[in-house]
Amino acid sequence: MAVCGLLNLNKPGGMTSRAAINRLQRLLPKRTRVGHAGTLDPLASGVLIAAVGPATRLIDYVQRMPKCYSATFLLGRRSPTEDTDGPVEELADPPVPTRQEIVAAAGSFVGQIQQRPPDFSALKVKGRRAYDLARAGKKVDLAARPVEIYRLDVVAYDYPELTVEVGCGSGTYVRSLGRDLARSLGTEAVMSALTRTAIGHFTLGAAVDPTVLDETSLAEHLLSPLCAVVALPRITLSADELTEIHHGRTIAYRPPATDGSPGMMAGGAEMAAVDPQGRLAAILIRRGENRLGPVRNFPSE
Repeated sequence: MAVCGLLNLNKPGGMTSRAAINRLQRLLPKRTRVGHAGTLDPLASGVLIAAVGPATRLIDYVQRMPKCYSATFLLGRRSPTEDTDGPVEELADPPVPTRQEIVAAAGSFVGQIQQRPPDFSALKVKGRRAYDLARAGKKVDLAARPVEIYRLDVVAYDYPELTVEVGCGSGTYVRSLGRDLARSLGTEAVMSALTRTAIGHFTLGAAVDPTVLDETSLAEHLLSPLCAVVALPRITLSADELTEIHHGRTIAYRPPATDGSPGMMAGGAEMAAVDPQGRLAAILIRRGENRLGPVRNFPSE
């Protein structure tokens, strides 16, 4: 039976996300697919969710979850990478904002904002990674895009060092958030430390260091694929329904188990289907008025 599940990793600083995944790959049977949700730069540490086997098809559900970070910035400095991994230049006689000024400015970044991603990012520009263009000294033209900031709290400030906690949606670059916060105060900033403390319900306190895993402990820390779809309404399939769904056919619609109240699921909305043992069997959507059909099927765990 294929290995299928999620791992809540605590990626160490100095390690790339790909290196963390490669460590897992070596502990798993050959040809087992492994992916991850939400790349962390080498400078950063913290929660990195790995998906193993068929659970790689659930990565986008994890990507949609809100993320929490603790970030430290150095004010009065700039870097082409927007962090201390690049060459850092100190500004000549920059303003020194007060804590009250920083708190007030931070409040203006809560909500949906337009954010221009950093030039040194993995986003593609005409088929090439932005960081490749930036390293080659070429102009990088990345358009601003909407991102959601749920909270931006100042937790420590001793100039030039500023530490904030951030709650944000997918696609947010925390180093660019620090850049823009500093610029709103008439200065610049580089990020010197970043820890992702949570992705949705996956927390740093429950994460495991990938460097200490072996085949046995990996299996012990493997989480159910259901952990990726906790936000979806759920339905339990009978054995006959399970057969139909796994053959790509439809079954009669019935409301998912939510708060027990009756209702109809909107067309296009998804639900998680579990087998009689409570294991993730499929992701379903409505087909027509009174049918449900699979968009993704999963083997028994």
